[in-house]
Amino acid sequence: MNQETFEKNYTMSSLHKAIKVLKAFTKEEPSFSLTELSKKTGISISSLQRFVSTFVHEGFLHKDERTKRYQLGHSLLYLGNLVKQESSLILVAEPILKNLNDEMGESVSMSILDGVERRCILNYDSTYPLSTKMYVGDTSPLYAGASSKTLLAFMPNVLEYVDNIALEPITEKTVLSKEQLLEELQQIRSQGYGKSSSERVRGACSVTAPILNASHQILASVTMVIPEVRYSDYEEQRLIEKITKAASDIEKQLY
Repeated sequence: MNQETFEKNYTMSSLHKAIKVLKAFTKEEPSFSLTELSKKTGISISSLQRFVSTFVHEGFLHKDERTKRYQLGHSLLYLGNLVKQESSLILVAEPILKNLNDEMGESVSMSILDGVERRCILNYDSTYPLSTKMYVGDTSPLYAGASSKTLLAFMPNVLEYVDNIALEPITEKTVLSKEQLLEELQQIRSQGYGKSSSERVRGACSVTAPILNASHQILASVTMVIPEVRYSDYEEQRLIEKITKAASDIEKQLY
């Protein structure tokens, strides 16, 4: 079944729009007026008014009556905490990645596939003054950066994704050739890790390893991000061994 048939027969356009409203909120844009939210989502004011009124009533959005701006509500916080408590992946990964963060002092994160994007679900910041920030909830395209491409490399419909995606430059080092992208994805699958430099964020170097289930399907990717000016202080092979061991330790505890 292709994506078009699935969407036509098994999904609800109104629900897609409602989810789009919630996903519009980010750390960089934590609040919106109704007009701003309409521009961000492409949903008309009249339709949007019904969505946000329902979300406010259910506690998924909060409306500041003074400023008439909306932000995420406490019901999402409750559900998020519930997911975190019940998620064996996060529960298992937290101490392992925290130990790696403590040992290396560098930023360590875990990301998952979210549709056709990478989404960060766990992060420990670098202890160094100079660092690359990552935030839980951050998203990025799957074709740019080690954490994203490692997820893409093990995605079951990777060829369909590459055929249909438009590769847009994020930095001067973003891969814009589909042939080159496919070669890099094959290399990641073969060697069991990915690495990148300034593909998504200028000056940021990453080493990434996949977390796979017993059926060799992708669950997540774990990544260490180091500023380019400090990357040469490390032996690259040691960084690779550190991140692949962390991924392996997580896998062993999951099944």
